[in-house]
Amino acid sequence: MASSASGVGIFAAIAAGAVSFLSPCVLPLVPGYLSTVVGVSPNEISTAGVRRVLVPSLLFIASFSVIFILEGLGATAIGSALIVNHVTLDRIAAGFIVALGVLFVLSAIVPVLGREWHVGRLLARAGRGGPVVVGAAFAIAWTPCIGPTLGAILLAASTTRSEAQGALLLAFYSAGLAVPFIATSLAFDRMTTLFGWVKRHYGVIVFTGGAVLIAMGVLIWTGELALLNDQAQSWLHSVGINFIGI
Repeated sequence: MASSASGVGIFAAIAAGAVSFLSPCVLPLVPGYLSTVVGVSPNEISTAGVRRVLVPSLLFIASFSVIFILEGLGATAIGSALIVNHVTLDRIAAGFIVALGVLFVLSAIVPVLGREWHVGRLLARAGRGGPVVVGAAFAIAWTPCIGPTLGAILLAASTTRSEAQGALLLAFYSAGLAVPFIATSLAFDRMTTLFGWVKRHYGVIVFTGGAVLIAMGVLIWTGELALLNDQAQSWLHSVGINFIGI
């Protein structure tokens, strides 16, 4: 069976990271996080200069990515240790992924499920340790908030053939979070304007994210993900890309 850390699984991980960034309990606090990471007020970010903004932003991203990748390694190790039968493991993981997708869809209807988190004190304390500490605090403190998307990718990682593949899947999830954060740091004014549009369409974005998770779970359950992964890998090979042969 093709690994979840290939083809369609990779694109799903990136999409899950992007949806996590756009979630109602993360997006509103992005300016605050960026301000803490860079060390200037939100009003000064756009005039702080590329180097002053980019370097700490990259350290912040590297920090939370390490935490998520370690979680991917752990999920794969636990999955390998608990169940030898990969078909059974895939079915269990698929069931939980579908359940998490349903929860995400419901959060678009039941506001309390997508509540905003108010962590001003955490930001203030973490900020004293620099962007690395802030990144680690983000990964740990926001795990319950981004639980449905992160949990789905961790479950997918548990079905992979090796710890390296599980880590790869979480690396792509981190990239889905990282790219919009970097874009915000480099084009703060334009991105914050875009945030306004996103907030007006939260329901559609969250519902779509949940639907993607449900579809991913169904594909894993039926084994169709393997076929789609084979097709995606063939296409990637045809254009000379092969970063999943691990």
